[in-house]
Amino acid sequence: MIANKPSALPGAAREAFRNGLVEPTSGWSRGYAQANMLAIPREHAFDFLLFAQRNPKPCPILGVLEAGETSGPLLAGGDIRTDIPKYTVYRDGEKVDEPTDISGYWRDDLVTFLIGCSFTFESALLDSGIAIAHIDQGVNVPMYRTNRQCAPAGSMEGPLVVSMRPVPAAQVADAVRITSRYPAVHGAPVHIGNPEELGIRDLARPDFGDAVDIPDGHFPVFWACGVTPQAAVMQSRPPLAIGHAPGHMLITDARDSDYLVP
Repeated sequence: MIANKPSALPGAAREAFRNGLVEPTSGWSRGYAQANMLAIPREHAFDFLLFAQRNPKPCPILGVLEAGETSGPLLAGGDIRTDIPKYTVYRDGEKVDEPTDISGYWRDDLVTFLIGCSFTFESALLDSGIAIAHIDQGVNVPMYRTNRQCAPAGSMEGPLVVSMRPVPAAQVADAVRITSRYPAVHGAPVHIGNPEELGIRDLARPDFGDAVDIPDGHFPVFWACGVTPQAAVMQSRPPLAIGHAPGHMLITDARDSDYLVP
């Protein structure tokens, strides 16, 4: 166990997960970027790449591991099959497993996409005095399917998924300004306020992650979420796809500041 998770270096964090630690990664390795992942057979990889290009808000690609590759610049010396706390495995769009090691599912034709994650800009929000409810409450971030459909591409289609963080009314403008400077990790919110406008009926029942308490005077603020590719997998039903378990990210060697724009 790593005693001080916020100060853990990425390599040490990945080693802890490789050795069996399982927990959401929000708050880990402060200052380093986190990434969603999706591994998909090569025959479907172009369709997903086009899907991501047409939907850059929820699917900003930070890197790609070519077919069969298990490591790369974002996880130097690491292994994409073991270095995420928990994964999801889909067959024909149905979730069949949530392992902590996907070596047994690995195939040499799998292309792995590493996708920006909003956990990356949480440090900037914290540094500006904006509390993060799911960190304070010790739970996973709440995520919701919306009624907004992404632009389809080839065989890939599906709904936009969003993550939600409650923000005090007086700090909403600051949250928008801060996160807009991180377009590679979802950037500014896609919606603020009434969740029903996104087709979300009950904030207490997220589709992924855990519900958080929303104090009086706080607005729910919604950011595009990198679980969107998994929602597309569920709808598009490729024969095999492997993703991170929602909220259980790859901690990369890239700095948050690498994705900060002026």
